[in-house]
Amino acid sequence: MNTTTRQLIDAADLLLAAGAGTLPAPVARVEAAPPTVLAATAVSRNRGAAFALRAALESAVADRLAARNAPRAIRSGTKRAAFLWLRACAEPETARRAKAVWCRLCLGCHYHQYEIGPTEDQVRDWRTEVVSVVTLLSV
Repeated sequence: MNTTTRQLIDAADLLLAAGAGTLPAPVARVEAAPPTVLAATAVSRNRGAAFALRAALESAVADRLAARNAPRAIRSGTKRAAFLWLRACAEPETARRAKAVWCRLCLGCHYHQYEIGPTEDQVRDWRTEVVSVVTLLSV
C-alpha cells in the first residue's frame, strides 16, 4: 500500500470519526455546531469518505497496472477500462471484488436530490472491503 492510498484511507477514517463524535483532540476543540448543522453534514461526511475510498482504490489499481506494464492508454484512460484490464493483472476474484466495490462507491459519491446519501454503516463496510482489496492488490 503506497503512501497516497494510506493517506486517503486515513482521510476517510477521519471523516467517519467526525460523524461518530470521536475526533482527535485538536479537531475536537473546535466550537460545537448546532445539531441541525451536524445532522445536515452527516451525509456530506459519508459522501466525502466514499470519495476518499474510491480515490484510494483507483490509486491501488493504477499502481497494480503500472507494475504489470499495462498500456499507457489503459492506465491514463477511463477507470472502467482500468478495471476491465485489471482482470488480466490480478486474481479474477480480486478483480471482481475491486470492480464491485468501485461501482458501489461510485453510486455513493454521486449526488441526486431525490436520493439519500450513503449511510455511515455502508461507508464503513466499503472501507473494510477497500482495505482488503488494496492489500490483495499490493501483494
